[in-house]
Amino acid sequence: MTLRKIAGLGALLSLVMPGLALAEEAAAPALNSGDTAWMLTSTALVLFMTIPGLALFYGGMVRSKNVLSVMMQCFAITGLISILWVIYGYSMAFDTTGMEKGVLNFNSFVGGFSKAFLSGVTPANLTSATALFPEAVFITFQMTFAIITPALIVGAFAERMKFSAMLVFMGIWFTLVYAPIAHMVWSGDGALLWDWGVLDFAGGTVVHINAGIAGLVCCLVLGKRKGYPTTPMAPHNLGYTLMGAAMLWIGWFGFNAGSAAAANGTAGMAMLVTQIATAAAAMGWMFAEWIFHGKPSALGIASGVVAGLVAITPAAGTVGPMGALVIGLASGVICYFCATTLKRKLGYDDSLDAFGVHGVGGIIGAILTGVFAAPALGGFGAVTDIGAQVWVQAKGVIFTVVYTAIVTYLILKVLDVVMGLRVNEEEESVGLDLAQHNERGYNL
Repeated sequence: MTLRKIAGLGALLSLVMPGLALAEEAAAPALNSGDTAWMLTSTALVLFMTIPGLALFYGGMVRSKNVLSVMMQCFAITGLISILWVIYGYSMAFDTTGMEKGVLNFNSFVGGFSKAFLSGVTPANLTSATALFPEAVFITFQMTFAIITPALIVGAFAERMKFSAMLVFMGIWFTLVYAPIAHMVWSGDGALLWDWGVLDFAGGTVVHINAGIAGLVCCLVLGKRKGYPTTPMAPHNLGYTLMGAAMLWIGWFGFNAGSAAAANGTAGMAMLVTQIATAAAAMGWMFAEWIFHGKPSALGIASGVVAGLVAITPAAGTVGPMGALVIGLASGVICYFCATTLKRKLGYDDSLDAFGVHGVGGIIGAILTGVFAAPALGGFGAVTDIGAQVWVQAKGVIFTVVYTAIVTYLILKVLDVVMGLRVNEEEESVGLDLAQHNERGYNL
């Protein structure tokens, strides 16, 4: 090659290379400020659901001598799970090392530890090659889900569990139950329930069935409150409960619409169907109570609101408005009977209806997602065979119920032997505020 040709080639490369560099830079994923802003907002909304939303919702339903204990449990769980999430929880739930679509192995059930202590997370990290917001935001968003799930269980054993036992139980339960279930449902190709095709947009299985079944096991293992059901145990401040329910309703838009992981059409539809289902469930519970009990109650409509929010959660990204209406009505009416008639007949003391609302509502929503995600019924999912998808949803529900019930039971029984789960009768009579925290909710 002559010197003239070499020089010509060099000149050509000098012209082409900047263009190639620019093309490569353009192809790299770039942060989208709108999506990032929405995910930051959604994260704050979901945290708002636990503190103060759930703390007030539960706090108002207990007797005045236990109001601080319930609120304290919600705050302590928020702190505990935040720490465990960054140490190993995020990695256990979302590390995809060793996973391959259609291949069943250990990592199909739980993630590894490559992200332990948030190793490698920097401000520049995006969640994936196609994500448009920082991984740090995704970590915090998912942290808020991990926080509220064990906090929901508090409603089942309120007014009788030792604070120390509660803390240890929640830490172990988060590790052995929440993180694995979240991984199996949400971590992508190679995860067990993901590969089955289970549809769970925002946590019907991961959050609500998980917490509801754990709550039922807790109240059965701990036993009934002293005096239940003969002693009146009316909620001491339904104003708190209504305020808490309102905060949950508002915060749930972050829960569901935020699960779209973008400010897009899916988020918009998730917001719409969340509002529709919640309103329908509130009316369904209210009218069911009005017909069968004689009067509509504030506690009833607040419970109906939460039942609707729970049921639409797994379906929010795939169902249309009319599907949401049916899901909401079904959850409101069915949860009403489960939290009243069924609980009385079976005799278990689910103090604040964690199972009756979250467990049952989650199951209703998960199953009906398989029906109303179908485009033939106004949905937006890729469901062509409704019967087949309902069976997949049922398999996901059954697996979660069995796994959560067995592991929760084993944790509780071991802790009962090691440190005891329940306060003594004198402490229960005095109230957990004084007995466990040496404080009163009200000093008159």
